[in-house]
Amino acid sequence: MNFIQAILMGIVQGLSEFLPISSSAHLVFTSNFYKVFKGLEIVQHSNEEVFFDIMLHLGTLIAVLIFFRKDILKILQAMWNAHKTKDWSNSDAKIGIYILLGTIITILVALPINEVAERLVYSPAIVGILLFFTGFVLLYCENKSKKQLEITHEAKPISLKSSLMIGLAQGLAALPGFSRSGWTIATGLFFGLDRVTAARYSFLLSIPIILGASMVYPIVKIDLHEAIQYNWEAIISGTIVSGITGYLCIKYFMKFISKFSLAIFGYYCIIAGIATAIFFSCC
Repeated sequence: MNFIQAILMGIVQGLSEFLPISSSAHLVFTSNFYKVFKGLEIVQHSNEEVFFDIMLHLGTLIAVLIFFRKDILKILQAMWNAHKTKDWSNSDAKIGIYILLGTIITILVALPINEVAERLVYSPAIVGILLFFTGFVLLYCENKSKKQLEITHEAKPISLKSSLMIGLAQGLAALPGFSRSGWTIATGLFFGLDRVTAARYSFLLSIPIILGASMVYPIVKIDLHEAIQYNWEAIISGTIVSGITGYLCIKYFMKFISKFSLAIFGYYCIIAGIATAIFFSCC
C-alpha cells in the first residue's frame, strides 16, 4: 500500500459507494489493475488491503452521517418519543424500526456468504460477472418502476415488507460486484418507491452495517503487532479522500436521480462487468 494507490482508491470508493456501480467491485478492479501493471500476483494476500477497504468505507460512512444528519436526528428523536408514548405511528419512528429490522436481515444474509465474499476479492473476473448482473437488475427494476408509476401515478411509501426485502438485498451485496446501493435502490423501485426515497433509505440503511463492520473487523481480525507496520499515512489519507469524495457524490447523485433514471448506471455496470471479466480472464 502506497500513498498514490491510497488516494486513487479513496476517490474510487467515494464515487462508487453511493453510485449504484458497486464500490467493492471497483476497489477490487482498481487494486488488481494496479497489481497487474506493477507485475504483482493478483492472489497476493494482504491484511492491510482488507483493513484499508474497511477504513475507506468508514470514510464514506462519515459522509453519510454529515449529509443526512438532520434526517438521522429526526429519526432518533421520533423513536425516543415513540418509546416514551408507546405510539409508533410517526413515519420517522417507523423508518427507524425498519432500518433496525432491515439491518438484522442484512446480517443474517451476509454472514453465511462472508467467506465467499472475501475470496472473491482475488477473483476479479467473477466480480465482473456479478457487476454485469447488477446492471441487469438496475435496468429491470427501473423499467418496472416506470410502468408502475404509469398505472398508479404515485409512488408507495416504505413498508415493513419493502424494508425487509431491501435489507435482504443489502445482505446479498456483501458479494463484491453486487452493488449495495444499486441492489437496495433497485429493490426499493421494485416495491414502488420513487428513486429519491429509495436512495435516501438505502444510504440510511448503510449506517448500522458499515459502522458495525468498521468496529468488529479490526477487533476480531487485526493483529496489533502487524498493524503497526501498516502505512498509516496512506490509510488515513485515503480515508479522508473517500469521505470528501463521498459527500460530494451523495449531494449531486440525489439531485441527479430526482430528474433522471438509473438506466445509465445499469448500462455502465453491464459494459464494465463484461470488459473487466474479459480482461482478468486473459491475465
